[in-house]
Amino acid sequence: MNILVTIDSNYLHPLKVMLYSLFAHHQRDSFCIYVMQSSLRDGEINMLTNFVEEHGHQLEIITVEGHHFANAPVVKHFSKEMYYRLLAYKFLPTSLDRVLYLDPDILVINSIRDLYSMDISGYLYAAAYHDRTPITNINKLRLRPYDVEAYYNSGVLLLNLTEQRESISEQAIYEFVEENKKKLILPDQDILNGLYSKYIKDIDEVIYNFDARFYYYYKIKSKHKVDMDYVINHTSIIHFCGKKKPWYKTYYGSFHSLYKHYERLANDFN
Repeated sequence: MNILVTIDSNYLHPLKVMLYSLFAHHQRDSFCIYVMQSSLRDGEINMLTNFVEEHGHQLEIITVEGHHFANAPVVKHFSKEMYYRLLAYKFLPTSLDRVLYLDPDILVINSIRDLYSMDISGYLYAAAYHDRTPITNINKLRLRPYDVEAYYNSGVLLLNLTEQRESISEQAIYEFVEENKKKLILPDQDILNGLYSKYIKDIDEVIYNFDARFYYYYKIKSKHKVDMDYVINHTSIIHFCGKKKPWYKTYYGSFHSLYKHYERLANDFN
């Protein structure tokens, strides 16, 4: 399975934890991890390479040079790295027809094989939208006139590279950013939804993009079906969305202990 991540040095530690959790639940699978980056130092790349290879998998570093995205508009405190996952098809090998993008603030706790292998013919992406009705409606209004039916989360994306090479326009993305600068909040996610929402295949958020902040929301909405036992046995991906992250000492949340468990195992591996 081909996995894509886009990082800088600040996310090396959580990336190791995410990758450890991925490898731990796929003992019979092999992975090629593609890392898109522009600022990692040689020592950091060597550390990451050793970590992946010692688990029996392959790492490919894709260095995005400064001349790429030279004309790309940036928004507020976000950098040009926000474009990497949206234009990854330009940098990944042409032999690849799909890749699964994962944010580093993720734990994989069950198999992702069904997600990776799903049929996405005719779609550009597969993704989940976090169905919080008031927030969803606000995002629909904010991104008018783009007719956004659902606001998808960009932290877990199955990319149909074959379709993207035919359909996605780099210039259209830049124009979208220029035209909407004043109302973009999460630029990569806003671009994804504003331009491509109609070409995204729905995946189950509870299984493949479980927002760790909303455990009790899921539990109440499901009439207590989605309890802790259900998550541990059925959910594949727990996503620590938002500014508060489980590797910070000030974090608290329903899955903090679970994250610290994988963090210790990843650290002990070295």
